[in-house]
Amino acid sequence: MKSTALRVATWSLLFLTLSCAYGADEFHSIPLRAKIKGTLPMTGLVFWSTSEHRKSPAISMEFAYLRYDEVATARGIYDWSRVERLMSEAAARGHQLILRMHDTYPGRPSGVPAWIKAAPGYHDHSEKSEGQPTGFPDWTNAEWRRFVLEFWTEFAQKYDKDPRVAFLEVGFGLWAEYHIYDPGEKVGVNFPDKSFQAEFMRHMANEFKVTRWLISKDAHVAERTPFKAMPDLLALPFGIFDDTFHRAWKPGYNRTGGDFFGRDRWQRSPAGGEQLMDSADFARMISGQWQTQASAFHISFMIADQWPRWMKEDELARHSAACGYRFQVERFEASESAARVTIANIGVAPIYYDAYPAVNGVRAAESLAVLLPGEHRDFSIASGGTAPALTIESDRLVPGQRIGFEAKLNP
Repeated sequence: MKSTALRVATWSLLFLTLSCAYGADEFHSIPLRAKIKGTLPMTGLVFWSTSEHRKSPAISMEFAYLRYDEVATARGIYDWSRVERLMSEAAARGHQLILRMHDTYPGRPSGVPAWIKAAPGYHDHSEKSEGQPTGFPDWTNAEWRRFVLEFWTEFAQKYDKDPRVAFLEVGFGLWAEYHIYDPGEKVGVNFPDKSFQAEFMRHMANEFKVTRWLISKDAHVAERTPFKAMPDLLALPFGIFDDTFHRAWKPGYNRTGGDFFGRDRWQRSPAGGEQLMDSADFARMISGQWQTQASAFHISFMIADQWPRWMKEDELARHSAACGYRFQVERFEASESAARVTIANIGVAPIYYDAYPAVNGVRAAESLAVLLPGEHRDFSIASGGTAPALTIESDRLVPGQRIGFEAKLNP
């Protein structure tokens, strides 16, 4: 009799223990209302770092050119102070930087460092381009070619994981845009030969493990670049920028360039560029089609330094919001010790850096990186409670930046 009573008591205690444990782990829906405020990091319109509008809340990034000879002072010696200033000043405004290194700019000497120019056997070329006397690098020179590769090795070692860098734009020719309109490309002379270009592309892919980099759509032309002859290069993780973006809206040279590199490249690497505006009528045309075209080409960013001349702040903000990723929380459930979250991308492009849903500061193991538009991802997070706080965290942000999200979840 005593034994039976003991067994009953033991089973009752076990049942009570299991019931409490089950209740503690039971998930319940968490009400959540949220709206994205401001331009999301690494998306939207971009102004030059010298622009009078660079403090605009419509932007999250700034753009700057830099010459190689502004950094390299002697063989193996680099002065990064200009890079640091550009990045730090942008970060102080709550922005990241898009940086483009160049060696050829109309009306200026070439960007080849002085110590290479002074070496025996180096011959800078000076010809008219865009109607102005312009210096071109001597691509026959082995030391110049060696330096270019070394530069990007040094840059990657110093800045590959630096959140102040949003994206890099790289290339050769005028403005590093993979072309020389005038006097034209002399491959291997004023423009690198195809062998070196291929070496450069593979070098960039090897050196940069985190930072996303882009090349111009002009690189599709087979006469001056190696991509058609070496299709394996297309598998490298570069994005594409188009600095006359509106011309890609119709069949022609620009669209052909984008098509050559793959209309699905945006699914793994960013798409960006620049859109100039020279009149109010042209601005109205661009503005009227912007949301449609940004979506069609899955644009993450667009340099838009002239836009404030024709558009008000609310219009700029709206056009920024039409670019890049946008996250929406579709499910948020929590127990005392865990949470389950489902997030969809309702934007036009992925986020290309790791970003993690976090509950009470505890991150999910899986990232939102490269979640495509229209897709959603489920996350399990080892934190919960009765009033859990959901955020999206990333190590690729500067102070003051925040990845907001949309949510309309009722209890």
